[in-house]
Amino acid sequence: MALVRFLLAAILLVAQAGASGQPAGGLKAVASFSILADFVRNVGGERVELVTLVGPDGDAHVYSPSPADGQRVSEAKVVFVNGLGFEGWIGRLVKASGTRAAIVEAAAGTSTLPGHADGRRTDPHVWQSIANARICVGNIRDGLIAADPVGRATYEANATAYLAKLDDLEREVVRAVARVPADRRRVITSHDAFGYFANAYGLEFVAPQGVSTDAEASAKDVARIIQQVRKERIGAVFVENISDPRLIRRIAAETGAKIGERLYSDALSGPDGPAATYIDMMRHNIRALTTALAS
Repeated sequence: MALVRFLLAAILLVAQAGASGQPAGGLKAVASFSILADFVRNVGGERVELVTLVGPDGDAHVYSPSPADGQRVSEAKVVFVNGLGFEGWIGRLVKASGTRAAIVEAAAGTSTLPGHADGRRTDPHVWQSIANARICVGNIRDGLIAADPVGRATYEANATAYLAKLDDLEREVVRAVARVPADRRRVITSHDAFGYFANAYGLEFVAPQGVSTDAEASAKDVARIIQQVRKERIGAVFVENISDPRLIRRIAAETGAKIGERLYSDALSGPDGPAATYIDMMRHNIRALTTALAS
């Protein structure tokens, strides 16, 4: 009798999954870092069982994957990465895992900018432009549909709703920048992650590091920035959640510029922080920037 009850329960579970089209336990997916994971959650919803490799406040530039990461990737049906060389370790991890998962590059088809002094051909921080974030979301939607065709209607509806929120967010950012006088739209940050933001919304960002935090800032670069802050009377400098704050503290100490609120560039904050989602992150950053620049 116990065996019969077990078999009946199993049959019922399979039937329920078939009726809803929901993969048993959810579609197993991996996202390389927290910002990308937030996009996947918004599109995938409850149909997706998501694992994030580089979590909140983590630096994907210098991340070192663990054996557990290899296991997670091996079990996934779809793996979402930014691409453009952002996760320099991802290719080795995928190969070592032996996974058969589809690898979806979220940044494919985005409008890109060249890299800088650290030798990168392309700046990988495409999500700092909301227009590019929309393309990433579309790629994620298509990747989920390819991995789970039965969920197409869900993924399309979720993506449409989220893209509408991103449209509203971009209007907020444009309005906020417009309130900052044109001659005050210069920002000093700890690493060069905001090129797309600058290009899209009319701010100028200068950083002692290149587009990767594993590149050391030269003494010449730091001296140049100190001179620029003094000459242009830049009133505030900013440190990012993934960066060593010592460079920015030195620049502030030698110029008298104040250190503004922490910015979030390559990673979200924890759930109780000010940047727990991509939309929260962009709102926090633009508020921190415009408050400092307009004062």
